Amino acid sequence: MPKSVVVIGAGFSGLSAASYLAQAGFDVTVVEKHNIAGGRARFFQEQGFTFDMGPSWYWMPDVFDRYFASFGKQVSDYYNLVRLDPSYRVVFDKDDFLDLPASLSELRSLFESLETGSSHMLDKFLEQAAYKYDVGMNNLVYKPSRSLTEFVSAQLLYDILRMDVFKSFYKHIRSFFTNDQIIRIMEFPILLLGALPQNTPALYSLMNYADIQLGTWYPMGGMHKIVSGMQQLAEELGVKFEFGQNVESFAFEGNKITEVITEKTSFVPDLVVGSADYHFIESTLLPPTHRSYSDTYWDQRAMAPSSLLYYLGVNKKVENLHHHNLFFDQDFTPHAEAIYSDPKWPDNPLFYVSVTSKTDSSVAPEGQENMFILIPVAPDLEDSPEIREHYYDLVMNRLESLTGQSIRDAVVVKRSYAHQDFLQDYNAFKGNAYGLANTLLQTAILKPSIKSSKLKNLYYTGQLTVPGPGVPPSLISGKVVAAEIAKEHQSAVYT
Repeated sequence: MPKSVVVIGAGFSGLSAASYLAQAGFDVTVVEKHNIAGGRARFFQEQGFTFDMGPSWYWMPDVFDRYFASFGKQVSDYYNLVRLDPSYRVVFDKDDFLDLPASLSELRSLFESLETGSSHMLDKFLEQAAYKYDVGMNNLVYKPSRSLTEFVSAQLLYDILRMDVFKSFYKHIRSFFTNDQIIRIMEFPILLLGALPQNTPALYSLMNYADIQLGTWYPMGGMHKIVSGMQQLAEELGVKFEFGQNVESFAFEGNKITEVITEKTSFVPDLVVGSADYHFIESTLLPPTHRSYSDTYWDQRAMAPSSLLYYLGVNKKVENLHHHNLFFDQDFTPHAEAIYSDPKWPDNPLFYVSVTSKTDSSVAPEGQENMFILIPVAPDLEDSPEIREHYYDLVMNRLESLTGQSIRDAVVVKRSYAHQDFLQDYNAFKGNAYGLANTLLQTAILKPSIKSSKLKNLYYTGQLTVPGPGVPPSLISGKVVAAEIAKEHQSAVYT
């Protein structure tokens, strides 16, 4: 009889872990507190609009291809993927913006128009970034990072030294470019990692390779189409789903979890995988004697930002906006300090706007627009309706001014989402949106472990453990934990 596994949480990492475990022969049940799968990638519908609630960037398509190929499937079996061109727009001021083309040759020409010789430097930069992507995404991120011995090989040590692990991205990018606009464009992907370029290893120039060479894509219908595809695949593999089941406690026998208890029922598994918030499981569901990390440990973690989000349905077409738009019209330094150095609500934040209806007519009624606005902010801030309304007015004033149009008077659907929602919906540590910051001191074995040090049948996956935050890393995290479980609880080694 196969061993049973309960996976807590049906986000990307939970769906991934469940599918790989089912493929390896385990009897898998996913327990999810919400009524649909997806976690942060859930969606909602209102007045004919369909809003993705979380992730909106589809990068690293090779990771998704590899995931589905692991089960003899293709992405196209579950959703229709299109490449965006331009990839995104960067707005520096009114009538001062750059559209980043999907074509590398066109991007080289754009860079050359901004800084003489920069097209050649871009080639050199991408050559290094391609090497980092190959080693990082095809080797390092698939390591469970439970021991230094995993990294002890002459070739791997050589690779790590070549990957600028001990050099900051800030210095790295400025060794290639001097133009301010180019630097800001090249630093943008690093901001998604939840740390300043000064504190992010230059290894992560692999993100620029993903952006420029692999492209920005979109699954028609919305990012939640990835979730529905993964859920369908999991069910095809025999995974069972229990929705509307919030895990409230565990029962223990010695150093094992013997029962997973929800408000409705209970499950008696051989193994447990926590894809819910790592800190919440440790601090709320486990007694102090069974915790791997102390409160002090967690308080000392450098967190990636939280977000203030607005979902807007607009009853007209808007101009001067693409699918993805980055508003860099203000100095980022004060905003960055308000996130990382002196946590507080920023005065004039940078922000991001997605208008998915520019690509996909299915997400909004005919002649109308689906808009998503995101402001990155520090975690663990006071969050109130008054604060949300203040930033809505601030951002809309700038958005209308920079794009030369009125938008507010055409908004027919408006919903905000911030710290309190992340806490309530996901038990997110300090109301964070992205997990741990990808700093050098929180990389690989320096992240919270995928295996409990106190309970022999408890494992973890997701954005607070390896390899880190983001949708592709979450898919990889699920595979990594499934591989470890298969090695330790089956005679055959999982591959």
